[in-house]
Amino acid sequence: MSKSEQYVVRTSQIPQEQTFHFSHPLNRASEMRIMPLSDRIGLKRLGVSIGRIPPGKEGFLPHAHTAQEEFVFVLEGEGTLTIDGDSTTIGPGDYVGFPTDGSVHHIENRGMRDLVYLMGGERTMTDVAFFPTIGKTGYWANGAMHYVDDDAVRTFRPEEFAAPKDSDS
Repeated sequence: MSKSEQYVVRTSQIPQEQTFHFSHPLNRASEMRIMPLSDRIGLKRLGVSIGRIPPGKEGFLPHAHTAQEEFVFVLEGEGTLTIDGDSTTIGPGDYVGFPTDGSVHHIENRGMRDLVYLMGGERTMTDVAFFPTIGKTGYWANGAMHYVDDDAVRTFRPEEFAAPKDSDS
């Protein structure tokens, strides 16, 4: 294999067995087939895959990241993109970027054929993601997502740590 060939992923030659089925454990409507691309050529900081959502299914869960920017570029089919409760249709040639601005985003396939898109995002060691439709916050650490019920979170402000000690104690 030539040096330049080491950096090329021929997606049409990737067998179905080398893709994987994804279904978000907290969303029964989530179903997609994912073809990882970036790992094949050794990318470490950027994750890129081709996602395929069948008709009537959803990608993940409505969420917003605090550290990882993401994007999708639609290749085939038609989908519904929802950001902060506002929806629009996306189709072939549409690029959507998801900055870490707190906007909750989600993609569904309400069409009659598969929705296929290139998707990518940063790979950080840690991240916090908000999942408002299920009342949870996810913490990405140690190679896994850890979910906490928003009602169970105890919040402390910096001044509570730096409050002067009572002289009697």
